[in-house]
Amino acid sequence: MAQQSDLFKKLIAHSKEYGFIFQSSEVYDGLSAVYDYGPYGVELKNNIKEYWWRSMVQMHDNIVGVDAAIFMHPKTWKASGHVDAFNDPLIDNKDSKKRYRADVLIEEHMDKLEAKIQKEVDKAAKRFGEKFDEAVFRSTNERVLRYQEEHGRIRERLAQAMTAGDLAELKQIIEDLEIADPESGSRNWTEVRQFNLMFSTQLGNIAGEDGKLYLRPETAQGIFVNFLNVQKTTRQKIPFGIAQIGKAFRNEITARQFIFRMREFEQMEMQFFIRPGEQKKWYEYWKEARMKWHRALGTPQEKLRFHDHDNLAHYADAAVDIQFDFPFGFKELEGIHSRTDFDLGNHQELSGKKIQYFDPELEESYVPYVVETSIGCDRMFLALMSHALVEEEVPGSPGNTRELLKLHPALAPIKCAILPLKRNEERLVDMAKGIFNDLRFSFQVQYDDTGSIGKLYRRQDAIGTPFCVTVDFESLDDNTVTLRDRDSLAQERVPIAKLEEIIRKRVDMKQLLV
Repeated sequence: MAQQSDLFKKLIAHSKEYGFIFQSSEVYDGLSAVYDYGPYGVELKNNIKEYWWRSMVQMHDNIVGVDAAIFMHPKTWKASGHVDAFNDPLIDNKDSKKRYRADVLIEEHMDKLEAKIQKEVDKAAKRFGEKFDEAVFRSTNERVLRYQEEHGRIRERLAQAMTAGDLAELKQIIEDLEIADPESGSRNWTEVRQFNLMFSTQLGNIAGEDGKLYLRPETAQGIFVNFLNVQKTTRQKIPFGIAQIGKAFRNEITARQFIFRMREFEQMEMQFFIRPGEQKKWYEYWKEARMKWHRALGTPQEKLRFHDHDNLAHYADAAVDIQFDFPFGFKELEGIHSRTDFDLGNHQELSGKKIQYFDPELEESYVPYVVETSIGCDRMFLALMSHALVEEEVPGSPGNTRELLKLHPALAPIKCAILPLKRNEERLVDMAKGIFNDLRFSFQVQYDDTGSIGKLYRRQDAIGTPFCVTVDFESLDDNTVTLRDRDSLAQERVPIAKLEEIIRKRVDMKQLLV
């Protein structure tokens, strides 16, 4: 756990030092749980969004996109259930004055039990070596079985309490488990109470409930209220999907863990409209499709897992998370939900306007069911960064290490850096700038002559640039340059005339989409 904590601190420091993420309003000592993306962060984030959009919309002939407004009619959130049901269980510690989500405190206690189980597994694996059978060990070791039984018992109590909205039971679980304030160690807790997560504002200068608006807590409702507009104008037939990327806002009780949980964040969501009764088939389809999307980036299989929901949201009849192994443990990265006809049906009822689809094959009209895929762009950013940031010994140079971001070349903020061997040699500088000006029309490149070639390489490694082009004196004679690979450190001489073609093949996002 200490090693993971150190890795996370290192990641946060790296993100600021190299221009990926800054604390919002830092000159005023910052704003809690709000962050700004720097020059390299915005490039990486845009590439993540492009990869999602192209794989979701461009590669499907039955999925189209929208960009709905953040402000929506307040009745939208009444119909969606957010006004009445979008709450988190809040608990305060009377001594530290700190505020927490009651369910998260319990989940963190369960995480500690999982860590104890893993510790036992790791010790046994080290002791028995190649003969070790993890499945057998987990099913027979008394200590592991005891931890698993306790974990299952807590999990069941938590699920029942959350489903029933039983706040007293949540408080009782915390007391029974003797859960203490993580900062002060105090167990002096208040009662648990509900806390609505929506930010509210006013429309113009109209005061009171008539002028009350909300900052949207999710982007999905902008898709649902536009269902008929999109279906009619694009002439889509069910099954079809509507995709959207946009900002959402939640007044989180305890927003923390860097950009994992923020009050202003960006979602990439797709709502897939289907015939009633077919939700199980499409739910399974999108589970596998979305896991494949993550693994295409080279993320190891052991870093990703499915986690079924014990406590279903008010709109769902099935839900699963794709979890990623962050530096602070496995947490939700993406959700796949079977939302039934809850949203369209409620909007139809509250608006008084028919929101139905006429199915020409069945010759009947119905309110479609929906399967949703929803991924946080910021969480995807954090997952990529935490997996890609490594420190390794430079091959052939014992004791010499380098820090680098092993991002997939298609997502890297800068695809190629152009570096003259000497910055005070005019001919090298002119040739390097000429190459830079030619390549900038094809992909994101950077020119840099502000240090020795070794320091320039290290700087590009740290921001994840997959290729560096070095212009040296040999280049002046034969119009070739040295192309350096970030990961392998291999160097090859390449004709300047073929440079664009060679790099393009290696950084093209097409390789992720096939």
